[in-house]
Amino acid sequence: MAKINCLNPIAACGMDLFNDTYEVVDDFAAADAVLVRSAAMHDLELSDNLLAIARAGAGVNNIPLDKCAEKGIVVFNTPGANANGVKELVIAGLLLASRDLMGGYNWVKENASDENIAKTVEKQKKHYAGCEIMGKKLGVIGLGAIGAKVANIAFRLGMEVYGYDPYVSVDAAWRLSSHVKHIKNVEDIYKECDYITVHVPALDSTKGMINKDAFAMMKDGVKILNFARDILVNDDDMIEALASGKVAKYVTDFPNAKIAGVDNVITLPHLGASTEESEDNCAVMAVKEIVDFIENGNIKNSVNYPACDAGKCSEAARVCVCHKNIPNMITQFTGAFASKGINVSDMVSKSKGDYAYSVFDISEKADEDTVKSISSIDGVLKVRVIQ
Repeated sequence: MAKINCLNPIAACGMDLFNDTYEVVDDFAAADAVLVRSAAMHDLELSDNLLAIARAGAGVNNIPLDKCAEKGIVVFNTPGANANGVKELVIAGLLLASRDLMGGYNWVKENASDENIAKTVEKQKKHYAGCEIMGKKLGVIGLGAIGAKVANIAFRLGMEVYGYDPYVSVDAAWRLSSHVKHIKNVEDIYKECDYITVHVPALDSTKGMINKDAFAMMKDGVKILNFARDILVNDDDMIEALASGKVAKYVTDFPNAKIAGVDNVITLPHLGASTEESEDNCAVMAVKEIVDFIENGNIKNSVNYPACDAGKCSEAARVCVCHKNIPNMITQFTGAFASKGINVSDMVSKSKGDYAYSVFDISEKADEDTVKSISSIDGVLKVRVIQ
């Protein structure tokens, strides 16, 4: 029976997908697989029996990916499951940045006791008028699941949309409207656009990418939206750009002590994927990934191991091996099977960076000696048998 531990509450519609061959346990150390949302895992001790971690969401900065890979622990995420929820909030952010809805709302609330407010508002409303987004230029940096949706809907709202992503996948490209102008240099986004929204992962190369150098290239009065990661924007440079008028509005889903309360900053309390629908979608996808991995050894949407689809095993057993991506591994694996008189009827092997994953369907059940033989090969990180 596979043991599942949840570090955060996971939507029931996902947990209900586990059948009676799974047991939900409170003990993290005893788990074969872990489901997590925002809980920090960097300081947790990872047991040798832990096979997989599934993040019910896209970001995985709360998970020690390299440490997991080194221990043969496959880490999954759920790209696209919460994309619609974030997309809708980004569109709300565009409108908040364009029309001073927050200022208008606050004025009405502050003057609620004014008996003549209905007349007073006619004089006051000009202070909160703002502008329309139709016909304006929007730059979308990052065209993954969320960025592509934002670009498409912004075009439908009448915006002129520019998209930048040097690593855009084939799937993402198919999802993207042909009306979105593909930009090859991010500097062109900075120079041309009235609105800029960032949708890239938090990497060393993207940390602080929206900074004083980027602002220097932008139009005066540009409006910036950040619903991706807090560290993508340099807060000190942003505060300076707001004070000078270079940036007219900054809308972010990541409040902190430095940026919250600054004039012309609209901070939301990390609401991006906090809809019931997004949480349900993420939970279902995460559980399905875990089940397919536990039962079939297949990997889909892993962030530290390669995708690998071997289907369902029709032989006596399936041996799954997480290992280093180094020469001569497959020869050693097949040699280990041959030395035990075991025939390999099918094999799939994939690599991703420094790590690889190999699946062998074999004609008879694998005994303990066979597993030990493969485990002893230099470069092998974890061996699992499904039979």
